[in-house]
Amino acid sequence: MANKDIKKCDCTIIHEDVVNKVKENMPPEENLYDLAELFKVFGDSTRIRILYALSASPMCVCDIAALLNMSQSAISHQLRILKQARLVKYKKEGKVVYYSLDDDHVNQIFAHGLEHVKE
Repeated sequence: MANKDIKKCDCTIIHEDVVNKVKENMPPEENLYDLAELFKVFGDSTRIRILYALSASPMCVCDIAALLNMSQSAISHQLRILKQARLVKYKKEGKVVYYSLDDDHVNQIFAHGLEHVKE
């Protein structure tokens, strides 16, 4: 986007009613910080690929590594980050650990983001 496409407000009057309304509804700073941290996790293409895979089906580390043509240790590292961000969860069945999306919110965030970039 060229700078000429950005419109500048020439107004010097503060619209206090609008500012106050938004200020009243502004989430606490801590929530906004946590949201920014969540979106940082989405900023890595490997993690996005893992989330896409897990949106289709729960998978073990071996399967994800084979799918993405990466080492199991690299996948485990990314899964640890996704788990800390509460984007994935795991379930152990015998010796196999299956990872899946933590809840439907994660699937919705992912689906909406993907829809947005396809527009």
